[in-house]
Amino acid sequence: MASSAFISIKRTKIPFSLNSFSITKFTLFSTLTKNHHQKFSPQITSPPVPKKLPFTVSAHGVTWNDPYHWMRKTNDPDFINYLQQENLYAQSFMKDTEEIQKGLFSEMISRMPSKISTPPELWGPWLYYQYLPEGKEFPVLCRKLAAESKGWMKTVSSYVIGVAGKEQILLDWNEIAERHGYVHVGTCRVSPDHNYLAYTIDVTGSEQFVLQIKDLRNDLVLPTLGVEGVVSVEWAQDSCTFFYTLSDQNQRPYRVHCVKLGSDSVHNVPLFVENDSSFCVDIASTKDGKFITVNSNSRTSSEVYVINATNLQTGIQRFCKRVSGVQYFLEHHNGFFYVLTNSRNAGEESPLSGEYYLARCPVENLQSTCLQNIIEPSEDIFIQDMDMFNEHLVLFLNKEGSSSICSVDMCTITYCEEQMKIDELNPWFFPLPSDMCTIAPGSNHDFTRSTYRAVVSSPVMPDVIVDYDMSRRTFSVIHQEEVINVSQNTKYHSNNGERSRNEFLGTPLKKEHNIQNNGVQRWSDFTEIYSCQEKEVISHDGERIPLTILFSRKTHKKGQSPGLLHGYGAYGEVLDKSWCVDRLSLLDRGWLIAFADVRGGGGPDPSWHKSGSGMNKLNSVSDFISCGKYLVNEGYVHQHRLGAVGVSAGSLLVAAAINMHPELFQAAILKVPFLDVCSSLLDPTLPLTVLDYQEFGNPQLEAHFEYILKYSPYDNIAEGVCCPPMLVRASLNDSRVGVWEAAKWVAKIRDKTCTRCSSSVILQTNMSGGHFGEGGRFGQCEEAAHEYAFLMKVLGES
Repeated sequence: MASSAFISIKRTKIPFSLNSFSITKFTLFSTLTKNHHQKFSPQITSPPVPKKLPFTVSAHGVTWNDPYHWMRKTNDPDFINYLQQENLYAQSFMKDTEEIQKGLFSEMISRMPSKISTPPELWGPWLYYQYLPEGKEFPVLCRKLAAESKGWMKTVSSYVIGVAGKEQILLDWNEIAERHGYVHVGTCRVSPDHNYLAYTIDVTGSEQFVLQIKDLRNDLVLPTLGVEGVVSVEWAQDSCTFFYTLSDQNQRPYRVHCVKLGSDSVHNVPLFVENDSSFCVDIASTKDGKFITVNSNSRTSSEVYVINATNLQTGIQRFCKRVSGVQYFLEHHNGFFYVLTNSRNAGEESPLSGEYYLARCPVENLQSTCLQNIIEPSEDIFIQDMDMFNEHLVLFLNKEGSSSICSVDMCTITYCEEQMKIDELNPWFFPLPSDMCTIAPGSNHDFTRSTYRAVVSSPVMPDVIVDYDMSRRTFSVIHQEEVINVSQNTKYHSNNGERSRNEFLGTPLKKEHNIQNNGVQRWSDFTEIYSCQEKEVISHDGERIPLTILFSRKTHKKGQSPGLLHGYGAYGEVLDKSWCVDRLSLLDRGWLIAFADVRGGGGPDPSWHKSGSGMNKLNSVSDFISCGKYLVNEGYVHQHRLGAVGVSAGSLLVAAAINMHPELFQAAILKVPFLDVCSSLLDPTLPLTVLDYQEFGNPQLEAHFEYILKYSPYDNIAEGVCCPPMLVRASLNDSRVGVWEAAKWVAKIRDKTCTRCSSSVILQTNMSGGHFGEGGRFGQCEEAAHEYAFLMKVLGES
């Protein structure tokens, strides 16, 4: 897709999006291989007390003391000892939940099929696919020649990997994890001739990814290309030359290198260098493979260069100069560059709307000043991204506040003389079963194909892999995630046809214009068992905040049940509300789970992010508080049984809300939390800090400093208040959010708030992992079981 040129580096734990291949629900490729079900230590009744050291901080005439600043030295033996003591205390605190954890873990595992796989994707002469081997944690990337695999696509059951014949394993995450103890796979790229695999791995948790090149003809990893700090990789058309980006000490990708296989020194000479610390560099191949784009961008501006991947002798050419507030993302089709940009007119500075347009220019006139506008947004349709095929253009849209995807025939675009709106191009909006569904792209490597593969999901519908035939305007349900042991009293039938299970119920297609309803297609969900509702909550300033509410029709008790509110609200990211089978362990016990799409995250229009970031960040906190109050006031949850969960930047949201309204939330889970906002942003040497000025503000500026101090969780802990029980998870090797943020938060909470209440605040640190934590399919279940057991301990079961 075009916007893959915009590198996504955030203080967040999200599915890593740089992989060419993805397997449904296996997007967390970071793990530490370890023995599950660790025995708890003897019970420790009092939390550890860390030392205090005087340390004065001053900014803009304001001075304050930070006695836990010493924790920034993560190699300090006293700090390591403190974290270990906190781990022992957390284990002791959770000792009485050991049986509950085991029961929850067994439940979660019992819902999983023994083998899980993706449908094969035809790319060139090969069928590529992934599968999870029985009893293993992580996926295996494989392929086999399509000529040897006739009949694979005839039935869904045929790709459950009991595959005989010449299957070739390209990459086995399990093997790497067993060898190193930890593995995080960053990116995978197969060469155009299918002879090489370029991939990056992190085996420490520090996200210093090492580049590896594997010769797929002999299954050997080339020995001389172990470059560290690689972020993105792309191949030239000769399949011998490739490009990669290299990061600096602050994890900012800033250089582009070109390497020819068999060369030992070429990679030491950068092709492009970005010296501005507020800009990141990313590279991407156009869908047809003919060009490599080099995009140097901040969160608002970009500068784009182009490399002819079929004729490297032409070197690197600049497409546009850097203009404040203007973004460009390029694709190529039949001699034209198609450009997604938020500038209506070439060179226009600081466009106010944030709306994206589609324009184009001939390859021979590669200049942003030569752009011809093709498609403009409508009042209720905003363009977010695009994907290019030989015969079709795919547009990712926000349509009437909901995400959708449509395709347009390229012949319509090719002969377009004037700027048109999307509805005027006879688009085909991909059918979805309901407005609550999310649709995410599959890998879709083949430029020549007319079928688009996507993953459709909702809180009550297991992930469905769908092939949309853009020529015929029909679709086929290829596979639906298998879920077993959902309910003893409910029978359903799976689309997969593999065996008899509880019965899914089909739902009617969402009504759209310009689509064909196949009639025979069935979207299977659990709407008869679980209710999923969409509400709008009025925030402090009258803004309507989307709130998604999920509960069991059978076990939820109005006004009595416990509840859990999720929030994120940063970087314009939409809160993940897709199907998660682990949630059933809470829902079946009467819990309510809700998702607050507060400002700062993704929303109904491009302004939603801006209205909850920077000098508007307090809006996102107020939105979250309003959603929590709504759940209590409307009787969805008991007033003393509402919990909250936030991950990374989402923890800022939750912790700030707790500081402002400590009585509202009775429990919280903060994972890899960003909490010491002011101090961290005052230190430009920390990874991501300069890049985050656009998102949270720059405290070097007095106005920003004063605003950040209003909500920074660490700086607003009130004296003597009763704080809720909290489970705080951190990772020692986290390079995105320092482990000290969680440690300082817990220490200060214990120091300042009610002693009896704060003893139920526990800190659990992964002493080996990084920001993306631990866990393949079993590790994730273990983590979820631990978190759910904590919630049940402090809030009680339904």
